Amino acid sequence: MTIRFIILLAISSLISTFQKRSIHERWNIELNKYVDQKGRVNYIEWNKNEEGLNAYIFILKKNHPQKFWTKNQIKTYWINAYNALTVKAILNNYPINSIRDIKNIWSDKVINYSFKSYSLDEIEHEILRKMDDPRIHFAINCASISCPKLLNSAYLPNKIEKQLEDSTRLFLLDSTKNVILKKEIKLSKIFLWFKKDFINNEQLMSFIEKYSLIQLDDPKVKYFPYDWNLNVQ
Repeated sequence: MTIRFIILLAISSLISTFQKRSIHERWNIELNKYVDQKGRVNYIEWNKNEEGLNAYIFILKKNHPQKFWTKNQIKTYWINAYNALTVKAILNNYPINSIRDIKNIWSDKVINYSFKSYSLDEIEHEILRKMDDPRIHFAINCASISCPKLLNSAYLPNKIEKQLEDSTRLFLLDSTKNVILKKEIKLSKIFLWFKKDFINNEQLMSFIEKYSLIQLDDPKVKYFPYDWNLNVQ
């Protein structure tokens, strides 16, 4: 292998890495404009100017994950894609009171990848959940009050580990969604719907202990009702 070839390979790798990191810059700008620190979305103003969101979705469709991408790059792509495509669906149908007012919201195809079209449901269940990282449930947002909050910044490959840790911890410590006591816990229904992703009840309790920093003692488990009203400012 010649020195010139090695140099060209290194340059190509750097360019490729830069491109994959920078594809989410447009999404970061949009989130900063229209989402507050509490994850509430200004759909009224966003609905007046969708050019930035449309540009980002176009970038996603032209920059699909590749085999040589890292796991963090792929995870970042699909979390951001899910959130952006969800916002797009809301704006396409705005004004509405709930995402569930949109017909076929979970089953309509929204993006193509690897010779297949995917819906929001398929992105979540066939791609993200198969990455075996239950923290993704606290990163993707279904535009509802009971959902984990939509960050006002994009997930990025070089930051995603910390972002997922922070998102999970903040969700568990949000008393409107979870109440964690030593002998009794009241959880978001996300933990009920996706219980299998935590392997078993023992692993789920360990997960809750880790992110709540509360030591549990065989607690009784209850669940909050899920509020599907729109996460609007």
